[in-house]
Formats: sequence, structure tokens, C-alpha cells
Amino acid sequence: MSEPSTSPASTAATPSPPSTAAPRRSWGQTLRVYAEPASLRMLALGFSAGLPLLLVLGTLSFWLRKAGIDRSTIGYMSWVGLAYAFKWVWSPLVDRLPLPVLNGWLGRRRSWLLLAQMLVVGGLLGMAFTDPQQDLNRMVWCALAVAFGSATQDIALDAYRIESADAERQAALAATYQTGYRLAMIWAGAGALWLVAAALHGEQAAYVHAAWQLAYGVMAASMLVGVFTVLLSPEPAARALTPARNLGEWLREALVAPFADFVRRYGGQAILILALIGIYRISDVVMGIMANPFYVDMGYSEAEVATVSKVFGVIMTLLGAFIGGVISMRIGVMRVLMLGAVLSAASNLLFAWLSTRGHDVTGLTLVVSADNLAGGIASAAFIAYLSSLTNVQYSATQYALFSSMMMLAPKWLAGFSGAFVDAHGYSSFFISTAALGLPVLLLVALASRVTLRTKA
Repeated sequence: MSEPSTSPASTAATPSPPSTAAPRRSWGQTLRVYAEPASLRMLALGFSAGLPLLLVLGTLSFWLRKAGIDRSTIGYMSWVGLAYAFKWVWSPLVDRLPLPVLNGWLGRRRSWLLLAQMLVVGGLLGMAFTDPQQDLNRMVWCALAVAFGSATQDIALDAYRIESADAERQAALAATYQTGYRLAMIWAGAGALWLVAAALHGEQAAYVHAAWQLAYGVMAASMLVGVFTVLLSPEPAARALTPARNLGEWLREALVAPFADFVRRYGGQAILILALIGIYRISDVVMGIMANPFYVDMGYSEAEVATVSKVFGVIMTLLGAFIGGVISMRIGVMRVLMLGAVLSAASNLLFAWLSTRGHDVTGLTLVVSADNLAGGIASAAFIAYLSSLTNVQYSATQYALFSSMMMLAPKWLAGFSGAFVDAHGYSSFFISTAALGLPVLLLVALASRVTLRTKA
């Protein structure tokens, strides 16, 4: 990845406001951004970031359901994902604390990335050697370790991305990051299920732990993509940090200042922005927890789910992310945010229709394609929007706050999804998740009137 022509500190602090139209550029200039070293590096790091998520949520829920764990328990176990919602708690440490030994070797951003990746690898290996039928508690603790490491990696990676390129390239970096992220989700979803199916030698066994042990062991080894990328990548230009004279001053600078800066810039409008961030992806997140149990209960095999949901569907997400990144640069992020919100809520209604079809692979393909295309468009625009809200002086902490807010309410509500399905059925559940997206439309409309203030 080539270094930007100006220092990150001087560029990332002044991103182009998404509420106004982006400067016009030719299609050739727009597309060439995706071939730049910075974009290609984010492709590999996005893979490292995307790999753990499904392994502690989606793929794990499929594993647990095959192992005979009830839907309510699976829903409550999704609260492991709340680690992503509370990462703002330790984000100031990642943002400002140099790690002994590693900092002198790799720099602050890359040293935290490497440490987080090692924690993910260890947690995945622990999950691989745990049978949920025999020791569900141990599975929970290992999954928590993976989630904590993954959330820490996200904190450092978001700061690395924001500080590695100028503001007008953030939408393209977000799109390539999402591409790598979704490729990892193909591997963590379809790849894991294919490995399980291969270990079973085509037999339709209800549950064999050794097959899942193999799959999760391979997933742990796959994290080496991120490890090698970190080791071979340049550290962004370090910004000077004023040494704190005492612990109280350090806490004020690390914990209070980043949040005070955001409130000072936006005043009362900060509440509106945080509300939008807090519920923008609520329809997708709440619905997603029960997607894999739904596939199991509808009789879809590992191979069918791998091919349709985890490969074809994710390819559609990649297409959506690319479309979202391109049109965000040309027509503005807020318009694409609105489009993504509408499509994401509407696509959940298709799952309600699918629940009435029984075992219908064609229907599954159509529904998953539409849902993932909508999600890709929404994600690319949303990441660019979050990036534009940060002040580079507090990039890791502020971005962690925003992305944590995005997960907190949806993940908490998703924990009750299994109990809701048990009580009301899948069709009512999918319709209800679509309705959750309606307030998002109003918040996007109101937030589009807010002038972004990137400097205090």
C-alpha cells in the first residue's frame, strides 16, 4: 500500500461530508481507486476481520442446532456478540497504549492487530476441541475469547484504515474492506459447512463432533492471512501524543476527550446521529441470528446452505458492497443510506414468504440473493458514513463508539429471537424484523439535514 501524498493526520480529519454530493470524477478515476495498494491491503485485512464473526454467531448457531441445542439457548448465546457492542470500553487503550516489545517492532496499530489475531486463533482452537453436547459452558468461554479478540482487531483495524488514506478514498477502502470481509464470510460459512460435509463423506449423519473439530481447526489456520498482512504492511504515520502527567490526565485524554469532542462538534444533533447509528442495521442483525436454525429446521442440508446462503448469497453481498461504494462516491452517502435502509427491511419480508414454501432451494436462492444485495449496499455506505464522523485525533476510540452503538441494541434484542420463534413461528418473526426497520427511514431523513463537523 503506497503512502498518501499527505500525512493521515492532515487528511483524515477533514473527510468529505456525505450530506453533500461528492466531487464529480470520471468512471475510470473512480474504478482505479480499487486497484491502489491501500485498497488491496484492506481486502486482506477485511478477510481477517470477517472470519471470526460467523464462527461465533452464524456458523456456530448451525453447529449448535445440529448438536440438538434448543433455539432459545442459541438465541441467548448470540449475546456473545455483545463484545462487539462494548468494544468502546477498551478502545481508548487500543488507541493510545503502546504494547511492550511489539510497539517498537510493529508500531501501535499493527501491534494491537497482531495481538488480537493471536487471541482469535487461540479461541477458535478452543472451540474446535470442545463438543457443545458435552461442555456447552466451555464453548461459551472460547466463543467469548474469539469475540473479544475479533472486536479488538476491529478497533485497531478501523483506526488503521482511517489513518492510511485520505478522506475521499474512504468509501473505496470501505468497499474493499467489505469485499474481504464477505469473502471471509464465504469461507467461515460455506467453507466450514463444506469441510463438515467432506468429513462426513456424504453421509447424512445428524451430528459428528469430529467433523466440526476439523472445520474450526482449519478456520483457525485461515487467520494467518491477516497475520502475514499485518507483518508485511507499513505502519501509518504516527501522530504525536502529548504525554500525560498523571493517571487522571491520561484517563481524561483517553476516555473523556474523544466523546466530548464528538458532542462538542454536534451538540444536540449528536443524539440524532447516535440514534441512527444505534438502529440502522437492526432488521438484519435480529433476523440473522435465527437464519441458520431456520435453514436446519426447514430441512436444508449443509451442502445446500453452503452453496446458496454462504457462497451465492455472499457473492451478491460483494456486488452490493461494490455498488454501494461506487454510487456513494458519485451521489453521496446519505442517499445510499436511505436506499440500503429500505431494501434491508423489505428483504426480510421475503424470508416470511420462504417460511411458507417448505424445502425450496430455488426460493432460498432468490431470497438470499435479494437480502445480501441489500445488505452489501447498506454496509458500504454505512461504513463510509461512520468514518466521516470521526476526528483523526481520536479515530480508534470514536469509530469504536460508533460501531459499538450499531451493535448494542440489535444484539441485545436478537438474544430473544429464539424464544420469539418458539412462541410465534418463523413467519411472524421475519415480518416483525422487517417492521423494526421502519424508524430507520425517519432517522436517515433527519440525519441527512445535519452538516458534518469534522473539526472541533
